[in-house]
Amino acid sequence: MQYICMMDFKTEHPVILFDGICNLCSSSVQFVIKHDPKHIFRFASLQSDYGKEILQCFNLPADNFNSFILLKNGNIYTKSTAALMVAKDLKGAVKFLYALIIIPPFIRDFVYSIIAKNRYQWFGKKEACWVPTVQLKKLFIE
Repeated sequence: MQYICMMDFKTEHPVILFDGICNLCSSSVQFVIKHDPKHIFRFASLQSDYGKEILQCFNLPADNFNSFILLKNGNIYTKSTAALMVAKDLKGAVKFLYALIIIPPFIRDFVYSIIAKNRYQWFGKKEACWVPTVQLKKLFIE
């Protein structure tokens, strides 16, 4: 599914929108940072003002944070497609996960949705959004 927004959200860097209180999501962001030595990606929580603005503009649910979202070149990618597109740009063997893109999205997203639905039970959640260190703060959009 393609999402269209009339506002110009083209950014110099791709932006990963994530559930800021989800332990799995925060760990995923930290994984991306570790495997992104060129600092290609920027990050924003879905709960942030920026995140809410993106969700609203692309007509995505603003109260259901069950998707990993990638904003790249003014386009939105969600769920497994977003995760695989991020993996493609990372350093190390993780980039080879992009080969899974050949699996039909309805299958990939089915598995993704099961994990997303159970992420709080399986991995826990925080009471507040994860706060990056001072050194990493420049990679985050408020």
